[in-house]
Amino acid sequence: MADLNKIVEELSTLTVLEAAELSKLLEEKWGVSAAAPVAVAAPAAGGAAAAPAEEQTEFNVLITDPGATAINVIKEVRAITQLGLKEAKQLVDDSKAAPKAVKEGVSKDEADKLKAQLEKAGAKVEIK
Repeated sequence: MADLNKIVEELSTLTVLEAAELSKLLEEKWGVSAAAPVAVAAPAAGGAAAAPAEEQTEFNVLITDPGATAINVIKEVRAITQLGLKEAKQLVDDSKAAPKAVKEGVSKDEADKLKAQLEKAGAKVEIK
């Protein structure tokens, strides 16, 4: 059996052009194509019978409108994000023009909890 660690070390020293050439040589020798799986997956993604999308596990909590009580919203943003007063105020003020993320990449439960906190303070919130 070949020393796999030695093979890995040798492959690690290849340049991009050498790696591409190696790929072509292996495709010819074994009669396979690296592009085949991509070509098979592409029609399924756009087709009507596409597989169901994976369930989203990370969510972003966005303020779409700080509402009339922006001071309360700023306090909540500070508590959630640990931002300073100036940064929290800037985030809330910027949300008047376009939705701004308060927290990104959080779980569904945490996103719902944060949304409830911000809405209680008077903000309009969206989860994406």
